Amino acid sequence: MLRSVLAALTPPPRVVDWALAVGVAVAVGSGLASFTAGTRSGAWLFWLHAAVGLSLAALLAAKLWRVRRRVVDRAGWDAATPLSVLQAAVAVAAVATGLFWVLGGNVPLWGWTTLNLHVGLGLLLVPLVVVHLRARYHSPRRVDADRRAALKTGAVLVGGAVAWRASETADRLLGGADRRFTGSKPVGDLSAADTRGGDFPVTSWVADDPDPVDRDAWTLTVAGAVDAELDLGVDDVDRAGNAARGGDEAAGADASADSDEPADDEPAVGGAATLDATLDCTSGWYTVQRWGGVRVGDLLDRAGVADDARFVRFVSVTGYRWSLPVAEAREALLATRVGGDELSHGHGAPARLVAPGRRGFQWVKWVERIEVRRRGDPAQWLVTLISGFD
Repeated sequence: MLRSVLAALTPPPRVVDWALAVGVAVAVGSGLASFTAGTRSGAWLFWLHAAVGLSLAALLAAKLWRVRRRVVDRAGWDAATPLSVLQAAVAVAAVATGLFWVLGGNVPLWGWTTLNLHVGLGLLLVPLVVVHLRARYHSPRRVDADRRAALKTGAVLVGGAVAWRASETADRLLGGADRRFTGSKPVGDLSAADTRGGDFPVTSWVADDPDPVDRDAWTLTVAGAVDAELDLGVDDVDRAGNAARGGDEAAGADASADSDEPADDEPAVGGAATLDATLDCTSGWYTVQRWGGVRVGDLLDRAGVADDARFVRFVSVTGYRWSLPVAEAREALLATRVGGDELSHGHGAPARLVAPGRRGFQWVKWVERIEVRRRGDPAQWLVTLISGFD
């Protein structure tokens, strides 16, 4: 009875195969795009990723059930079968780790969170699917694209969306209410720690891990499309922050005290030199901290920005860099303190970018140069992968 019901609900074999390939592409694409989504306006990317991922689980189950006899019987194997088995194992692991994370689980492995492992498995799946398609390619047939097949496939996608909403409810019931829309959880054990203030992890994107920066020798350069280039030492930056802070610090200190998630969409302290902002790391944790330093807009005003400038690029001592539109950069903070204390080396001392609404990898650490530019910097994506290697 159950077998006949499943057969009636399952799309035709070639539809399942092509739906799996397209689903993997959408899941990986939406997952990578979500790395840059730090405000709720980008929440749809995470919903799409989760719904497609759960739909993939159903399609993968149908696929494995269909080919189970060929896999179990070694006599039926050909040269491409081991790769197919590997691809299936990676796909199952990718879906399982994603679901485990959503339901509140986390088992760190060699410094990786379960979310890190999920991302790594998803990326590994891409070349495996491409090679598998070359070995097992079957063009779609017209008979596969009929109305019934479309309805069955649509039902799988709707089921994935419903399952995603159900998993969110289950997560809240299991105590995961502090998980953000990005999937990130509080620091500490990533499930029950206080999200506001206190210690938070020291992590670096890929290979960025410079020697501690000599504060006395460090200078911050503001250059590019400006009227007057600036070269500032640590004391100069601190004085600039103090001058901008003035009497606004006390007024701004409690601006987000009653908010569960301040700074998702806007700074908590306007133009002052203290800012309550959420640092949301793509490795799966987040923390709300009070950052202190100098408003980037104040530095730009001192340097004088050209009328046709469009972007501000922040460059680390490692060569790592990221750019923000001028208007957004003005509201960002170049932080020298966190929680009232000087930044530690691991957190980006002497100065790091604090960019509310951006993910953690875009908060450049160990900033030594601010460049005002007339054009964007698409190469920054490559730099994020290779900076720190020497």
